[in-house]
Amino acid sequence: MAETDLMQLYSRRILALTTAIPHQGRLDGAQASVQRRSPQCGSSVTVHLSMADGRISDFAQEVRACALGQASASVLGQAVIGMDRAGINQARDQLRAMLTQDAPAPDAPFADLEALTPARAYPNRHPSILLAWDATLEALDKASA
Repeated sequence: MAETDLMQLYSRRILALTTAIPHQGRLDGAQASVQRRSPQCGSSVTVHLSMADGRISDFAQEVRACALGQASASVLGQAVIGMDRAGINQARDQLRAMLTQDAPAPDAPFADLEALTPARAYPNRHPSILLAWDATLEALDKASA
């Protein structure tokens, strides 16, 4: 990877997101907790959540990931409370399409994921970017069961 490619991939915008990850830590009394790990890079995310009326009512995340995974988790954490499974799934699918099919960035409230557009060229980074989303969807399924 050339130095200019790295600079584009790890932009100031992405790095700013990594320093402002909302809802970090554990959640006492969570209805579900799920850990996901990327075997390619070793990044991991643990999501803790509770639900009320089919929506996320409380949320916490433990993020030990590369800058791209952290940025993705940061955007998720900014708007996750109040979302239902369909909304999280739609945003995750839009994020995956943005990374793999040159689709546009996800809709608001997750439009800041557009900062990860340069990662399209690095498929080995995609699993880390999707970790928090996949963990959240699995936790939603566990909490609903």
